Amino acid sequence: MATTFDHVYTSDPRWTERVVLYGFDISGRLNFMTGLARYPNRNVIDAYGMVTLDNKTAHVVRASEELRPETGAGVEVGPFTYEVLEPLKQVRMSLKDNERGLSFSVDFDGRYPAYEQVPMFSRLRGRIQEEARRYYQIGGFSGWFKVGAKRYRIDPAKYRGGRDHSWGVRRGVGGGSWPEPWAQPGDIPQGAFYFMCIFDFGTRAIHTAQREDWEGRIEHFEGWETYPLGSRKQDQEMNLVELEHDFRFRPDVRVAKSGTVTVKAADGTRRKLSIRPRTTFYPGPAGYDYYRDYSSGMWKGPSYIDGFKVDLTDPAELRKISFLTETLCEVTCGKEVGYGLLEMVNVGKYPKYGYQGY
Repeated sequence: MATTFDHVYTSDPRWTERVVLYGFDISGRLNFMTGLARYPNRNVIDAYGMVTLDNKTAHVVRASEELRPETGAGVEVGPFTYEVLEPLKQVRMSLKDNERGLSFSVDFDGRYPAYEQVPMFSRLRGRIQEEARRYYQIGGFSGWFKVGAKRYRIDPAKYRGGRDHSWGVRRGVGGGSWPEPWAQPGDIPQGAFYFMCIFDFGTRAIHTAQREDWEGRIEHFEGWETYPLGSRKQDQEMNLVELEHDFRFRPDVRVAKSGTVTVKAADGTRRKLSIRPRTTFYPGPAGYDYYRDYSSGMWKGPSYIDGFKVDLTDPAELRKISFLTETLCEVTCGKEVGYGLLEMVNVGKYPKYGYQGY
């Protein structure tokens, strides 16, 4: 359906457009996540910033405003600003000084071409659950963070990370489906297992993702090997066709403490990726779960902001926010050493790893 650019093709209230930046100091001392999302059919735009120190304390600021009228002069939500410095290459996310004790200015510089995810689509009982697209990009960071009175400089040589930009009808976390008291309840599966790896080895990067049901049946798979901007192979891609995984988990929450992922490429070669976690962040407090009377996409009035600290050593807090986890890792593949993201949802029954229920 053709329409103007300030509208989307559907009236589904779940339709979301989201940008995310994530990164970490390879020492494991500090990690961060920041992003912005707009919900045209809810008239909501929101943003968040989260910095985690020493895997102990997450510092969070969240803001939400009504989307329309849109100013068209950049993207701002309260003290947050998102700027495109060079399309598909450089962006900046900043959080001005405020009363919540966290501020930053983070520049992302793409080191690999942006690449597009396999489209996500699913339907249940006639209703579309998910119809979404996304592109990812691996790169480096510069800038600074200020947490309380202490300022942290981002050393481009020591920080790794990436970004993604997604749009479409979403389900689950991050402003997707919420319970509708007038509608038939959705199915709760016995269990589900999903993970995604985005690993940068300098001369190449590996992306793979897989969704399984509780018995290990594959519901979605995608995988590529990509090459840096400016290299002779930058316009090439090696398709990955299947994978095997073997993870070990922490006893308190379902976060990997070690593991291997073996991927098979279209040319028949295999890459064994040995994963060593360095630091973990939990998107839940930023708005990906309903937490402290807030979730991304909620109508919180024309203007809203809050900020707080989360004690990540408190088991009760972890139970509230550990549905979706992001573990930032050192990875070896033969003699190569790389860094990157292991994203995971592991809930309910999954006998392969010893889980028998929720």
